[in-house]
Amino acid sequence: MIIERWLRFAIHRPGLILLAVVALALLGISSARKLPIDAVPDITNVQVQINTEAPGYTPLEVEQRVTFVVETAMAGLPKLESTRSVSRYGLSQVTVVFEERTDIYFARQRVSERLLALRSQLPAGLEPELGPIASGLGEIFMYTVDAAPGAKASATDLRQAQDWILRPQLLRVPGVVEVNTIGGHEKQVHVTPDPSRLLAYGLDLAQVVDAIGANSGNRGAGYIERNGQQQLIRVPGQATDLDDIARIVVARVDGIPVRVSDVAHVAIGSELRTGAATQNGHEAVLGTVFMLIGQNSREVSRAVAAKLEEARQNLPPGITANVVYDRTTLVEKTLATVSRNLVEGALLVVVVLFLLLGHVRAALLTAMVIPLAMLMTFTGMVQTRVSANLMSLGALDFGLIVDGAVIIVENCLRRLGLAGASGRVLDERERLDVILAAAVEVIRP
Repeated sequence: MIIERWLRFAIHRPGLILLAVVALALLGISSARKLPIDAVPDITNVQVQINTEAPGYTPLEVEQRVTFVVETAMAGLPKLESTRSVSRYGLSQVTVVFEERTDIYFARQRVSERLLALRSQLPAGLEPELGPIASGLGEIFMYTVDAAPGAKASATDLRQAQDWILRPQLLRVPGVVEVNTIGGHEKQVHVTPDPSRLLAYGLDLAQVVDAIGANSGNRGAGYIERNGQQQLIRVPGQATDLDDIARIVVARVDGIPVRVSDVAHVAIGSELRTGAATQNGHEAVLGTVFMLIGQNSREVSRAVAAKLEEARQNLPPGITANVVYDRTTLVEKTLATVSRNLVEGALLVVVVLFLLLGHVRAALLTAMVIPLAMLMTFTGMVQTRVSANLMSLGALDFGLIVDGAVIIVENCLRRLGLAGASGRVLDERERLDVILAAAVEVIRP
């Protein structure tokens, strides 16, 4: 009875039904513009990673003194589902998995609170850090920093261009949560003490470290009022080059100042590294851009590519940045494939409907259900935060979408044909009554 009343209302109020259809279509078009587009669905669960660097610790020591402590502290968290961990030489990684639909920021806040409470239980100097707010499919863009053909740029030059020019600008792109760097030599100032000289002056390594730390910084000394003005006073003591570090006084022996250069060698060096990146057989620097979870990968990738093109203009002569992987390319190719399949499927359905029904208006009326159903689907996908990808769009079955419409339209044509078999022309009210009876007859199946 309820279905029959709805059908009667729809048949006798076509203006309102058309208005509702138009409203649904406009809502679907608006949702389609907001629909996040990706190549494949992101099925990563809600998780927070905790990374702790422990230099010099064996995997067993990392497991006993770091991983076990962190993993135990996470027990009892609200909406906690499970934890897993990996202990390697010098590194502990604990992954905390929460229940589905848990807010990621709520989860990270709870984990941060537990980390603050357990710092006293970890070995001195170890600081656990949270991983970026990214999912398993967060790597959306990769590029290399390389020397231009014929140019001579060292691995240190490439790394400096990445750390000081490219990475800071890419981090400002909306939707980017992290930019990782692999390869090159990170520039450092190395102060290498000579044990024999330290012994000769009666000094130790701690004194050298303390002297450098205490004598490389600026100090404020207030101000002097003069002629109604305040003249600020400061003591600039920050080291600006290697000579400044070499001249720092470590101690006085028999009234003679002993400087850093007297007991150590000061030079430019690089950080110890455990990996490298190569391109076309020579060393380069690889940058990987991670997307903030829940963002539109196509839009973020486009913004990153535009920002990289802009940042290229600031690179020193002889250094270039080359795109290695851009998620936009994959997404657009996937979208083109799915769109072509959807269009071909829709056209095939229209042709088959025309051949089977033998009525052009009936075939077109039934085929109109396809775009309307798709627009309504887009609205539901936006509301449930489901991205348009190869799986979600590829799962659209036109046979299922138009199945109900085909049955109703076909039965309406059959009943109208039987009613007009006598040759009498039915008026509008009679036709509507026939259509209502035909729809009620097959609406439940």
